[in-house]
Amino acid sequence: MIHRLDRFFCPEAQGSTWKRELTAGLTSFFTAAYIIVVNPLILQDAGIPLGAGVVATIAASVFGCLLMAFWARAPIILIPGMGVNAFFSFTVVQSLGLSWREGLAAVILSGAFFLLASVTPLGERLAGAVPSSLKHGITAGIGLFLTFIGLQKGELIRSSQETFVALGDFSNPVALLTIAGLIFTLILYVRNVKGSLLLGILLITGLSCLPGVKTGENSVNPGFSDYSGVFAAVEFPLLSAPFWVAVFSLTMIVLFENMGLLTGMLPDTTRFPRAYRATALTTVASGFLGTSPTIAAAESASGIAEGGRTGLPALVAGLLFLASAFSLPLLGLIPGNAAAPVLIIVGALMMQSVAHIPFHDFSEGFPAFLIIAGIPLTSSIADGLAFGFIAYPLLKAALGRWKQVPALIYLIAGLFLFNMIATTVATH
Repeated sequence: MIHRLDRFFCPEAQGSTWKRELTAGLTSFFTAAYIIVVNPLILQDAGIPLGAGVVATIAASVFGCLLMAFWARAPIILIPGMGVNAFFSFTVVQSLGLSWREGLAAVILSGAFFLLASVTPLGERLAGAVPSSLKHGITAGIGLFLTFIGLQKGELIRSSQETFVALGDFSNPVALLTIAGLIFTLILYVRNVKGSLLLGILLITGLSCLPGVKTGENSVNPGFSDYSGVFAAVEFPLLSAPFWVAVFSLTMIVLFENMGLLTGMLPDTTRFPRAYRATALTTVASGFLGTSPTIAAAESASGIAEGGRTGLPALVAGLLFLASAFSLPLLGLIPGNAAAPVLIIVGALMMQSVAHIPFHDFSEGFPAFLIIAGIPLTSSIADGLAFGFIAYPLLKAALGRWKQVPALIYLIAGLFLFNMIATTVATH
């Protein structure tokens, strides 16, 4: 079996090793394992039973990771996306008034349109039309977003009614553990110790298990009996206007969010077409499986930072997601802040893309800046993309350089603008 996998993935040919690939898979999984608990809690607000949501989350993650591993052979893990799951529960279901069954139908159709774009020349044309300044802005913006999430998870920052965000309470055990884990991980990482990100997660987990240290545990269990009422339980209200607003909005999110994530993370860009299609197929499957759309997880960057170059990290993560269905009590021992140092460090690595943005040309630099600022400040990759893509053709046209902008960028900008207006009108 190992010999067959070695011939299939060929890690040495990609400049990697089995040890490095396995470590990358473990790191990606433990960084993203929180989704098993968090996603069902958000889906519950849409009416999906909590236990069934756990099973749906695991099923979609396993399907996506294995598809990415064996078809795209890319070190990317696919999980239900944070942000788009909140959009599903609070906008599609609660604001637009759809049932969760109709919401899942909207997920399937949006995935179908995404798949259509990915298997036709449109997908490659879209990827080729996006200016490099915006691509680098997307990578940096996602990196800043990951850092923001890491600081929140580690309770190094907190919400504030006066200033929106404020410094956390450093007398809190969670914050102290996060600082200790961050220092430990940083020292190992700058000294090029293999597996440093994973070791940081394990350190915080171990320290949190000491007597007297309470950081909170997850206690969500899978509801296998409830899942039969969620699997493929979709309804298509094809004559409903809010339903089509939901389909259009979800399509815009999954199409461009995944494009930005894959463009920013893939170490081998030749794998983009298959990775993009694998993501589209998993989006369709997620609707049938009973969850909001899956995305190319930004947490994949943690495994790539550990040296992951083939589909093996995705395979490892997929198998671990499968095993997690029967070991949730053990996963509950991993505190939420265990991934905080990893997210902060990976965010810093992704911010290096800023160096490639030509800020001396304001028509290139400012739209990229809007993406970098917009993604973390709106807590939405799609909204951050909208700011940048709308501003780019406007500035070029203002300088009389409108012919330099591909026609597809004008179309994308118009679609983003239409989506923002349609979503605002439909939810009020």
